[in-house]
Amino acid sequence: MMPDSSKRHTPDSQLNLTERDQKVIWHPYTQMKNALPHIPIVRGEGVYVFDEDGKRYIDAVSSWWVNIHGHSHPYIAQKVAEQLNVLEHVIFAGFTHEPAVLLAERLLPILPGKQDKVFYTDNGSTAVEVALKMCLQYWDNKGRSKTRILAFKNAYHGDTFGAMSVSGRSIFTDAFNSLLFDVEFIDLPNENNISYLTSHISNLKDTACFIFEPLILGSGGMLMYEAKYLDQLLSACKDTAILTIADEVMTGFGRTGTYFACEKLTNKPDIICLSKGLTGGTMPLGVTTCTNEIFEAFLSDDKLKTLYHGHSFTANPIACVASLASLDILLKSETLQNIKRVEAKHAVFLEEIKTHAKVKAIRQTGTIIAIEWETGNETSYLSNLRNLLYAYFLDKGIILRPLGNIIYILPPYVISDEDLDYIYAAIKSALEEI
Repeated sequence: MMPDSSKRHTPDSQLNLTERDQKVIWHPYTQMKNALPHIPIVRGEGVYVFDEDGKRYIDAVSSWWVNIHGHSHPYIAQKVAEQLNVLEHVIFAGFTHEPAVLLAERLLPILPGKQDKVFYTDNGSTAVEVALKMCLQYWDNKGRSKTRILAFKNAYHGDTFGAMSVSGRSIFTDAFNSLLFDVEFIDLPNENNISYLTSHISNLKDTACFIFEPLILGSGGMLMYEAKYLDQLLSACKDTAILTIADEVMTGFGRTGTYFACEKLTNKPDIICLSKGLTGGTMPLGVTTCTNEIFEAFLSDDKLKTLYHGHSFTANPIACVASLASLDILLKSETLQNIKRVEAKHAVFLEEIKTHAKVKAIRQTGTIIAIEWETGNETSYLSNLRNLLYAYFLDKGIILRPLGNIIYILPPYVISDEDLDYIYAAIKSALEEI
């Protein structure tokens, strides 16, 4: 007899949504023992989300960096609704469909460099997994033993095992470090170490690939570095026959001021990983693109040279249509104007607070601005200041999710000047009060 768990999981009409959540949900990146009650969001509109009591919050972090055009965008919603009545999903092994082909046709020409093929997955982590497998198997298919992987210290590329392996060792990976494959981590390039780094890379003949977050290391603390030094690293990789992977999961689709961060580079990557803003924040979808040179290394009568990777929801038609609608909006002139407007507003705010005693460091790239709070201790994701800041801004109706003692603003591009000014004013108040 099957166990009767109906009573245990039946919604209790006497409980509110937060209380019901506490009974059945395990939230991400959350120590559930002492977690604050989770705020029940019932709808979204533009840059705002609303809780069940009607309180409005400015989504200043784009709901984990995914929402670029605002919540519940009517144009994206319309296209998704239309697709639901045509084809919701079909297996992508042995079959294809118009939304997937059209998205690839529209995406490839606007990507930096010469990207020729699209491989669909589900999210940023899986896009990275595919990129790593492409590189390692590329060399294996060519009969060459190249297995070393190069990455940046403090990098973050996702939470699956391959993605964790190429991410900097941190609290995110501590429990699994003995199980992760070896990776060589290097410092972010700057004027003092670039000569050493390029010389070092030229000696790494057994290296399969170099994976990097271009210009900004997101979860590592919104650490920023200059394109000209990354360019030199990519040049050294090219000269040493090291494949390069640009993880543009966070930086893609306008975040750095251009459509893609790698547009700022002379040397372009061999592989690009995309997700987050790809669908405008509507639903999950991942993309790994590559050059024809990489793709052709898998063409063979030998079936062992096949890229054996796939997901049940690969190239989901609804997600592809959402991405096409998001691209329509992204490529409008007014969207680029909004990106430049946000970028300019951030720059003015930076100048206003950069000398404040509690500002340990402040940095900006495109629509992203990060403020490192002075605590008297080293910067840490586990800083006690994090919860104080988080609660302070929530009370003011602003969602800012600090990385320890680092707060950042990464808003949808449609955010108004008034809402930006409100956020800036709240940060100034926090600098005085906390």
